[in-house]
Amino acid sequence: MLTIRATKVGKETMLPQIIQMVEDAQGSKPPVQRIADVAVTYFIPVVLIVAAFTFVAWFFLLGSTLLFALTALISILVVACPCALGLATPTAITVGVGRGAQLGILIRNGEALEVAEKVTTVIFDKTGTLTKGKPEVTDLIAVGISEETLLSLTASVEKNSQHPLAEAVVRSAENRLVKIEPAEQFDTFGGKGVAATILSETVLVGNRAFLEENRVVIPKELEERISAFELEGKTAVLVAAGGQMAGVIAIADTLKETTRDAITEFKKMGVRIVMITGDNQRTADAIARQIGIDRVIAEVLPQDKEVEVKRLQASGEVVAFVGDGINDAPALAQADVGIAIGSGTDVAIESGDIVLMKDDLLDSVAAVQLSQKVMGRIKGNIFWAFAYNMALIPVAAGVLYPSFGITSRPELAALAMAASSVTVVTLSLLLTKYIPEAKKGR
Repeated sequence: MLTIRATKVGKETMLPQIIQMVEDAQGSKPPVQRIADVAVTYFIPVVLIVAAFTFVAWFFLLGSTLLFALTALISILVVACPCALGLATPTAITVGVGRGAQLGILIRNGEALEVAEKVTTVIFDKTGTLTKGKPEVTDLIAVGISEETLLSLTASVEKNSQHPLAEAVVRSAENRLVKIEPAEQFDTFGGKGVAATILSETVLVGNRAFLEENRVVIPKELEERISAFELEGKTAVLVAAGGQMAGVIAIADTLKETTRDAITEFKKMGVRIVMITGDNQRTADAIARQIGIDRVIAEVLPQDKEVEVKRLQASGEVVAFVGDGINDAPALAQADVGIAIGSGTDVAIESGDIVLMKDDLLDSVAAVQLSQKVMGRIKGNIFWAFAYNMALIPVAAGVLYPSFGITSRPELAALAMAASSVTVVTLSLLLTKYIPEAKKGR
């Protein structure tokens, strides 16, 4: 017998949301489109003036026939038709966003594409982004109690938390068949730890600062073991019961398979990499060394990630933030480009400008490379749209006729105008075959 509960139906499900996101992005207008808009504003009046002046010059000043003067006038108006300018940006955006969707990269709007091209610094959240977010308990150090009791007390408190570290402790307790007691007066202290009453005893679980705030003395020999864990890149969770130190649980998270490759690719592109985490500095530095990240911002409270993004932006950096958790949402929204991991929380995905459907960090590199390719194609399209006009308007006006006897006819002007539009559309369609460097060979 199978019981199914539909939590989301119709337009609320993932597929319609993806379709809507792609459609909105394809219909959006990036700031670069303003170049074409402004150009057309001045271009059309100038063309009309040039066409009128050409007719007057040939017919009244140079004494040509009315047919010749009208031919020059019509040829200018036809060849100068700004169709290609109008197609330059939207065709590239439409094809580029569609190609991104094929690669599992959902781009919310054209502005995200334009800004992503200019990114100078990428900030990565650690847990769940650089790492798998599935940490495991590796070591138990009990003080005055058994390891089983230490794990039971800790799991009883952490059972009420959804933090990845808490889940690792509970999972370890369940695997060892350790009894998990009911908790009372559970409370969370953001970025520090949690507390609850277990069997009439107050139990504190958190970092060093949390226990020190609650006047719990950490023995010197235990400090040395904690430091050793941190140098190994493990997170040390400290536990106190009844105001006394009860022990330490070391937890390690594994890196995602593509983490190192993604960092290497970004470095090749000349992009600065920053890792941000709530872990203590020693643990964060150890993990950063494994990955190849030089700059680490550690011991950051969840609400302060946004502040760190602002600080980098104030120094002139164009910042992309890559994250997946609820506490990443403000930073994703504040960043110039927010890149959300599709396997993350809904609020993080809603805050991102770019959403990666697969849990693959190389896609974050591919997203930036795709944006660079699309923006390069837009600029190329605008160039070719103007190049045709700038080269052929003088020919249509008869500038070459006195010296070389070369002029243009309306049908040839129409062919040239069509050729400019075909060129722009063809260049845009070539994006359908584009494979970002980060995705080649994979």
